[in-house]
Amino acid sequence: MTISTKARNHAQWGWYWFDFGNSAYAAVILLAVYSAYFQKSVVGGPEGTRLWGLSLGIAMVSVALLTPILATIADHSAAKKRFLLFFSGLSWIFTALLFLVRPGNVVTGMAFFILAEIGYRGGQVFYNALLMDIATPDEMGRVSGNGWAFGSIGGIVCLLFILPPIVLTKSNPLAVRGSFLFTALFFVLASLPLFLRVRETRAGHSLGPGENYLGLALRRFRATFAAVRQFREFIKFIISFLIYNDGILMALNFAAIIGAVLFGMNQTQLIIFMIIVQVTSAIGAYLFGIWGEKFGFKRTLIAAILMMVGAVTWMIFNQTLTGYFIIGAIAGFALTGVQSISRTLTGLFAPESKSTEFFSFFAVAGKSTSFIGPTLFGALAYRAAGWFEARGLPAATAEQFGLRASIVSMAIFLLIGLVILLTVNETRARQAAIEYQGAD
Repeated sequence: MTISTKARNHAQWGWYWFDFGNSAYAAVILLAVYSAYFQKSVVGGPEGTRLWGLSLGIAMVSVALLTPILATIADHSAAKKRFLLFFSGLSWIFTALLFLVRPGNVVTGMAFFILAEIGYRGGQVFYNALLMDIATPDEMGRVSGNGWAFGSIGGIVCLLFILPPIVLTKSNPLAVRGSFLFTALFFVLASLPLFLRVRETRAGHSLGPGENYLGLALRRFRATFAAVRQFREFIKFIISFLIYNDGILMALNFAAIIGAVLFGMNQTQLIIFMIIVQVTSAIGAYLFGIWGEKFGFKRTLIAAILMMVGAVTWMIFNQTLTGYFIIGAIAGFALTGVQSISRTLTGLFAPESKSTEFFSFFAVAGKSTSFIGPTLFGALAYRAAGWFEARGLPAATAEQFGLRASIVSMAIFLLIGLVILLTVNETRARQAAIEYQGAD
């Protein structure tokens, strides 16, 4: 089914609005508020960093196990929006329930966050796959970049709403916890245009006699793997993404903890820091989308990863709060470029009939390695802090040294992923998708 240019523009704006709300969750829960609240107030010390990484890892593995089967069902039955609604609803409910998490509620704080994160990450698989329904191949880079840019603005707006109560109450726990309720409502309202405006362009198919979705999923996976030679470049791209994305997500998921532990940032400073990151993220997403179309998506992605490597390297040695704010601005500009261009390349490398499955592989790569990345980062910080403390350093200093040592792992993941990305042939990967679709 084809749609008019006007209808496609309306659908694209509906898609952008979901990212507007989705990014508010990321800004408040992952970046500015809940991560630091959980690490410092709910748990405390290096153990808080370790459990935060473990919680992220559990959520990522859960999504990695769930989405491949569900993505196949969504492709076959044209149910991407229905699955997106289910996962989003899960995130909305448990984001709101984070309001109930108080200092010492470690198990509840982990459980509610894990469920909210499963909803957030799982929904992204189906949200990303809808890119195929709202944009032509020539538009994908621009539309994907616009989505990241507009989404980053959503994070800024939500942070600006929650900042005054936290400042005026001097980070009163009730104001901090109330921000989680507000974020859930913000996410719900911003998501409505997608569900009202976006239509799936591929018709669904019913199951044949005696068929079930599990069997269908297994058969489609076998067919995909049988055709793996045609998608060799895509597989190399996913492997590279699997590795460099870990560096990106470690930087995102631990930014507030790094700021609080290394530079003593309070909740107000963390929110201002994340607003700056979101502003540069919006600019970066928009510009990298344009640069990708102009200079080539792979080349632009390489530049964005190199910029991230520079920011992380500086962070290892930086000793000042001002320097950390500048690093955050640079990293924000680069990391949305990495994520946006990676999403665009996945869409360009995917045959239309397997779009959701390819995006599920994209998600599985990110979520599977995200179990390794955050868990490894948290464990390294915890172990290194213990090592330094055992050698006579005060506990607070040992925690700082341990966290700084674990930052090195971010740069290692980024560089290894970059080396593999250099071997990917973008032209050959796009041609393989076209040839497969023509034979389908």
